[in-house]
Amino acid sequence: MKKDFCLHAILLCLGIAYCSHVTSTRRSSKLRQSFHGHHEKGKEGQVLHRSKRGWVWNQFFVIEEYTGPDPVLVGRLHSDVDSGDGNIKYILSGEGAGTIFVIDDKSGNIHATKTLDREERAQYTLMAQAVDRETNKPLEPPSEFIVKVQDINDNPPEFLQENYHADVPEMSSVGTSVIQVTASDADDPTYGNSAKLVYSILEGQPYFSVEAQTGIIRTALPNMDREAKEQYHVVIQAKDMGGHLGGLSGTTKVTITLTDVNDNPPKFPQSSYPMSVSEAAVPGDEVGRLKAKDPDLQENGQIKYRILDGDGADVFEITTDYITQEGVVKLKKTVDYETKKFYSMKVEAANVHLDSRFLSRGPFKDTATVKISIEDADEPPIFLQPSYTLEVYENAPPDTTVGRVHAKDPDAANTQIRYIIDRHTDLERYFNIQDDGIIITTKPLDREEIAWHNISVIATEASNIHSLSNSVPVTIKVLDRNDNAPEFPRPYEASVCENAKENKKFFTVTAVDKDDTANGRLFIFSLPKEISHSHANFTLRDKRDNTADIYTGRAAFSRQKQKLHLFPIVINDDGSPPMISTNTLTIRICSCSSDETILSCNDEPLSLNAGLSTGALIAILACIVILLVIVVLFVALRRENKEPLIVFEEEDIRENIITYDDEGGGEEDTEAFDIATLQNPDGINGFIPRKDIKPEYQYSPRDLGIRPAPNSVDVDDFINTRIHEADNDPTAPPYDSIQIYGYEGRGSVAGSLSSLESVSTDSDLDYDYLQNWGPRFKKLADLYGSKDTCEDDS
Repeated sequence: MKKDFCLHAILLCLGIAYCSHVTSTRRSSKLRQSFHGHHEKGKEGQVLHRSKRGWVWNQFFVIEEYTGPDPVLVGRLHSDVDSGDGNIKYILSGEGAGTIFVIDDKSGNIHATKTLDREERAQYTLMAQAVDRETNKPLEPPSEFIVKVQDINDNPPEFLQENYHADVPEMSSVGTSVIQVTASDADDPTYGNSAKLVYSILEGQPYFSVEAQTGIIRTALPNMDREAKEQYHVVIQAKDMGGHLGGLSGTTKVTITLTDVNDNPPKFPQSSYPMSVSEAAVPGDEVGRLKAKDPDLQENGQIKYRILDGDGADVFEITTDYITQEGVVKLKKTVDYETKKFYSMKVEAANVHLDSRFLSRGPFKDTATVKISIEDADEPPIFLQPSYTLEVYENAPPDTTVGRVHAKDPDAANTQIRYIIDRHTDLERYFNIQDDGIIITTKPLDREEIAWHNISVIATEASNIHSLSNSVPVTIKVLDRNDNAPEFPRPYEASVCENAKENKKFFTVTAVDKDDTANGRLFIFSLPKEISHSHANFTLRDKRDNTADIYTGRAAFSRQKQKLHLFPIVINDDGSPPMISTNTLTIRICSCSSDETILSCNDEPLSLNAGLSTGALIAILACIVILLVIVVLFVALRRENKEPLIVFEEEDIRENIITYDDEGGGEEDTEAFDIATLQNPDGINGFIPRKDIKPEYQYSPRDLGIRPAPNSVDVDDFINTRIHEADNDPTAPPYDSIQIYGYEGRGSVAGSLSSLESVSTDSDLDYDYLQNWGPRFKKLADLYGSKDTCEDDS
């Protein structure tokens, strides 16, 4: 502090001396300014010539940061017209006048009343004028002068950044540029050395250096290794005054990081890696991991592994985990502890990306040995065959041996094997298996029912209930025995004309056998011994090709005597033992034309003889007359009991049905009757006879579950029942029960005249025109026209 104060005092004295010298010099060379060609008239009209004026005026200087007790004298103004008698007054105006700079109006001395800073303002422009003290009239035009603030070294250098960060590759050569740092000085660079900077390094030797004039930092040592030291902290100083004594300085910190290059080969930390794997492992399972160390980073440290040689090269494989840079050993093929217990192989680790600058350091790879031990595992039993096909004859007694399956324990212990049959594949429990793997039957088998049995046998270790198991499919073929007699493939029925000729073939029979006929089994057809001669009506001839022809015999046929013949046929096979069966051929005697074309084989009654007795004819005619009389009486009785058409309020509408028997008859053709008459006993019992043709068969309707009781008055149920029965009668359309004419015919302007439909529909038709149709429609006009009129009146 004391040193800086002395320096400022010396500089201040030098500045004052310099200013005094310049002032005296400039005073000796007075600046005179004259005004040519400017005339002024006096009070008396004479022309006055303005006298010449001269200023003692300079470019003034004042040292910045002056801190003396008295205001500092900047300079002095003096006019040539000033005779020293005090009649002239000096006035100062401009920048800082009256505040920073003050002037003595008598002597013209200018003082600075405040401390000035050149870095804030380097100069001030002022105006000076001399006036008459009494009249304030200007004696001279105003003159401009400048006050410059003289610089002193009062600002230290400052760096653009407080902290710098830079990178440089490791192993760089000496003089490699790292970064350039820059500082600035607020002092005046044109005056002295206050702003002349010099750079130097305070910390970071001997690794780095800095250029004094430019601030460029460079490497100073060769072969700097990132793996040995990655980061360096360097302190750089900037000093003004050209670096001389007394100059001000500033510092900054630079953090320099060495970036990685591939200058290190991978190395296995050990020469041998022991591993183990279970024989139960499957291909693709991981066996183990090994890692070669490479201190380089990212792609410079990437490693690729491969197997060079060894007996495990075909059984194992190695891949690279690029995230952890590890070599992953995996199983390539299954291994067997009982076959081979140990494998060895040589593994190499090499860099993926190489840097040619460092190849001289040696190969960027390394090798190690991997030794893999195979561990014994509890393996399931292994069957000697992948599948078994066994055979057994049908109808064999229980406990018959079918065959044997065999499995062994692949483990070194060679434990005894236990066999069981998977009952999901043998639900009927046809088979059992013994401890030695022999399969036996539990019941007789039938080839015709099941020809093949597919079962599954499970093998496990007998000494360990929790051991692994294995299964094998077993197919059992049931061999055929001749235990089924041949028979007709279906019931045969033949037809023959009653006038057929003798020894005429009219039918052919064949046979089938449920037993295996793949070897061309032969069937023999014959007649039973006890009846072979008694059936002279028909004969049989075996064709020796598993068929036989049926011929007519010597006797003639008569349908009146016998319409149906049952012809027994004996069929033998050639099996061992041979099987025999007797089958029956049904033969119908039919009526045929002269050319033996079959006309009818049905059992309908034969037609009556053409000649009937007279008594029989009279009896038949009498019956017909009696039936006609009964019908006429019944119709007449029903007409007398005819009920009126109009339905009164006290009557139930369900008790009457209006029918129309023909079109255009109107009221006179309608007939109302009690619904009870429609419930005929035959209809209730489900039988509706046909009266126009003779039906081929009678129809018995099913119990529909909706048949009304005889005394039911529910018209809807009754009608639905009748309609359903008529729709389901296959013999003919429904007969007269209820006939409704819902439409009078095409072209009628009246539309439908059905009272039932009129009641059930909402019609907007005006029925008043019925009054003009005549007496036949009077009743309808009264029913509908009057009703509408009443409604209108209401």
